This record gives sequence, C-alpha cells and structure tokens, in this order.
Amino acid sequence: MYSMTGYGRGEYRQGGIELTCEIKTVNNRYLDIAVKSPRIFVAYEEVVRGLVRDRLTRGHADVYVSLSDKREKTKSLYLDVAAAKAYVDAARKIKELFPELADDVTVSTLMRQTDIVRQEETTGADEELIEALKGGLASALENLDVMRAREGAKLAEDMLSRVDKIERLVCEITDRAPLVAREYAKRLEEKVRSYLEGVNPDETRLLTEVAVFTDKSNIDEELTRLRSHIAQFREICGLRLVGRKLDFLVQEFNREANTLCSKSNDVIITKLGLELKNEIEKIREQVQNIE
Repeated sequence: MYSMTGYGRGEYRQGGIELTCEIKTVNNRYLDIAVKSPRIFVAYEEVVRGLVRDRLTRGHADVYVSLSDKREKTKSLYLDVAAAKAYVDAARKIKELFPELADDVTVSTLMRQTDIVRQEETTGADEELIEALKGGLASALENLDVMRAREGAKLAEDMLSRVDKIERLVCEITDRAPLVAREYAKRLEEKVRSYLEGVNPDETRLLTEVAVFTDKSNIDEELTRLRSHIAQFREICGLRLVGRKLDFLVQEFNREANTLCSKSNDVIITKLGLELKNEIEKIREQVQNIE
C-alpha cells in the first residue's frame, strides 16, 4: 500500500554534469504531473512525465529539475550584421554632425555590443544530459516510493485498527438484535393490558404485530454484508494499488450503516450504528490519501 503523499530527491554527478531532481506528491483523484526544468530540457518534459506515469497512478506530482553543466563545450558566435551596420551608420552620421569629435569607433567597439555579437551553444541537450536526467529522475522516484510505502504502512495500520473496532461494533449489534423483538413484544403487551384494564388481549394479534415489527426492523442482511466488507477490506490492504478499491468499499460500508440505523427501532443499536458511521468516516478520510 502506498500513500499519495511523499517526497523524493535524486542527484547525478558525473563528468562535469551536476543535476538534481526533486518530486513532491500530494493526493488527487486522478494523476496530474507538473514539470519545472531548465529550457534545455523543454523538449523532453513528456519523457519525464512518462517515467513518472510508470510509477504513479493517482495524485498530483510536482517535478523540479536543476542543472549545472560544467563540461567544456564548443561554442559559436552569432553576428547580427544588420545591427552592426546600423551602429556604423549611426557613428558616421554623428561624425558628420560633430566633426570636431574624435572618431574612436573600432571593430572592438562593435564586438562589445551584446545585440551585435552573442555567444551560442552549438547543441541542445545531448545524450549525456538526457541520461543524467533519466538517472536523477529514477533515483528521485525510488526515494519517493520509499517514503510513500512508509506512509502507506502507517495508514494501513490506522485503518485496520478502525476496522477491528467496526468488527467489535458489528458483534455488539449482532448480539443486541435478537433482543429487540422480544423487548418490543413485552412493551406492546404491557401497553395493551394497561389500555384494556385487566382484559386478556388477543395473543394472535399480538404475535402478528410483533412479527410485522420484527420483519421491518430485521438487520441480518446488513450485518452479513458488513462482515463481508470487513473481510474484503483486510484482504485488499495486502495489495499494492488499493485506493480506488477501498474508496468503493467504504461507500458500501457507509450504505449498510445508514440502512442499519434507519431500520433500527432500538436506542442501543442506533447508538452503536452512529459509532459505526463515525469509524467509517475516519477510514474514508484516510482512503483519500492512498494510491
């Protein structure tokens, strides 16, 4: 089981290349990936997303890449001829207007103008840089999974402890349920006798009323399904990708608990049912953080 929340950092240090990759993930219903990297890697952002998609299925992931390339690389100079001509023409015009001024416009003067001559790298991201990016990202994803697995284990421990409590509540409700009809029959008989003041009531009619009440308030099916959900929950928690399955199962838990409370005509069962719903809600909140 993996949490959707985590952080991983990976580094690549070799041959003058210093690259750092960081990944931060938080919970999200679907997989959403945001990449922030140097411009030299802009064309490879989809490669980064593909590597992240191989590891993650849900959640929002922010990927940060920083690069320091200290390798000796061939560089070329770009000359903007039009800009150089404009500078020279402007200098000549100024000389015509102010002939007394010394003319110190030289080739060196033009070379110092950044809009005339600028340095450019001859290549973009080469194969070595791409391998560095993949290596740093792979390391970051490994460290991310370590943290997510550790957080997932804590979430599983908490949820399973709450499932144990749910099971105890279900057992208490199961023990209480058969007593409800008997107590209703007793109260009904006492009430009828008080109304009739000593006249024996019709036993058949009383039994019919009790039978109708028992049928309406019967929660055996709900209790059976809850026990089945408990077993499924424990089984699913042993798998790797469980978020969507547990999300659906918690909805089923909640549906049975709601039905149980609505059918109950007993204060004690209603109280236990509300405790049951409270534990289910706590599990639901935790499930939102699971991949």
